[in-house]
Amino acid sequence: MPAILVIDDEPAIRESLAFALRRDGFEIAEAASLREARAGVASADLVILDLVLPDGNGLEFLRSLRARSDVPVIILTSRDEETDRVVGLEIGADDYVLKPFSPREVTARVRAVLRRSARSAGTHAEEEKPLRKDRLALDLRTRKATMAETELALSRTEFNLLTLFLRSPGRVFERSQILEAVWGSDVVVGDRTVDVHIKALRRKLEEAGGDPRVLETVRGVGYRLRDDG
Repeated sequence: MPAILVIDDEPAIRESLAFALRRDGFEIAEAASLREARAGVASADLVILDLVLPDGNGLEFLRSLRARSDVPVIILTSRDEETDRVVGLEIGADDYVLKPFSPREVTARVRAVLRRSARSAGTHAEEEKPLRKDRLALDLRTRKATMAETELALSRTEFNLLTLFLRSPGRVFERSQILEAVWGSDVVVGDRTVDVHIKALRRKLEEAGGDPRVLETVRGVGYRLRDDG
């Protein structure tokens, strides 16, 4: 079974999550600090990450993790930490859970994120040709995105979003269609999640010398990849 790393400095939270996840068949490792987390993250199939930790900021840990790993991450936040949730999604978190939460909800989200990750890894990408739009290219076999000669540091979700648009240039996708295609029907996220990831994609395209306007907003509907013919 997949190995889950639970990172939280509150013993009661770690224990309740560990109990619920072990009961569902998962292997569990626990970390009460970022120092402990760094030692255990390499063997994790999914990370549950609290953002407030005694020896550092969970968002900075997530940022550094995304620079070297695509391991799925679910962040734990309080209801009044909307900014942190948005930033977490921009950096590359796969989902979030609001405190207080039920361990049963977290277990369901863990399974949903792992299923989505498995679907992404299990596609027949090796049989597909690279997708291109001007200087932007996606290699579906290696899951690398480049703008000209610059590799884009994309999260798994961001890569899947770009794949969706590059496969159908010019097509307008409603937010609900994007959620279904990229997140799946079993992940409970809202339209705001799509907007956050589109914003992050535009920023990364611009930083690599591309035109962020290639991802167009269709007011009142959703988004499309601009097709200039």
